[in-house]
Amino acid sequence: MYKSKILLWLFLTCLISACSTTKIATSETASEAEYAPVPQAETSAKPAPSSTHAKAKANPRVASTQNNVRSDERLGTKWGDDLSSYVTQVDLKRLSSSPIDETQIRYASKQFSGRGINSISLASGKISFSVVDDRGRILPLYRDGQNYYLSANDGQSYQLRYSNTSNQTFEIVASVDGLDVLDGSRASRSKSGYVLRPYSSFAIEGFRKSNSSVASFTFSKPQNSYAANSASGSIQNTGVIGTVVYELKAPKYYPPKKTNAGYAPAPNAFPAD
Repeated sequence: MYKSKILLWLFLTCLISACSTTKIATSETASEAEYAPVPQAETSAKPAPSSTHAKAKANPRVASTQNNVRSDERLGTKWGDDLSSYVTQVDLKRLSSSPIDETQIRYASKQFSGRGINSISLASGKISFSVVDDRGRILPLYRDGQNYYLSANDGQSYQLRYSNTSNQTFEIVASVDGLDVLDGSRASRSKSGYVLRPYSSFAIEGFRKSNSSVASFTFSKPQNSYAANSASGSIQNTGVIGTVVYELKAPKYYPPKKTNAGYAPAPNAFPAD
């Protein structure tokens, strides 16, 4: 009888321990709901790529959560000051209906982890894409696997800068918080974009209001963002910047050869070749 009581006591102890373990696991899972869902740069965009397989195998929990954004860290982009910005329409066609490159940047009010970079290379290195402030200073970007992140601050204005180092002409279709930067409608790859001429640069300073002005991009709380207060937008898509690149049908530009301007020509080490 005494042995039966001991066995019964041991059974009840194990059962209580198992129930406690289950409660802790449930609590950990529930805490993950504090993280904001990944926003979409465009309505037709694919989900953001995950970290590399090697990282996921080595430490799947760290690989999937190290750059998660909590709800209180989320930011959006609101209409800032009215800026003069003139554009003209040109009649150029795309070489293909498929973009040659695209990328997304997720931004938030937090310190992201990853490799610090100054710019993102697009179109096989022909285009350099960076995010800068009003003074042209580069804002911190971080690369983690195939994903890019931007540490931002509420109230800070920014611009999207693109530089072309090739003799080709490109079209840049950009979105902020899931909205097209040209017309404020739901972003799509099929939308028209800005023309990036050979060996030139430009900055997209804000949401376009007319052919002569834009509302500057300014980081804000999601509820104050343009997307959250627009019929075409959604607060769910705040916190993401998208860029799609097309090549346009245009003559390639070849810069004129530089003259020696009175200086002696450079010697040739192999003149017979």
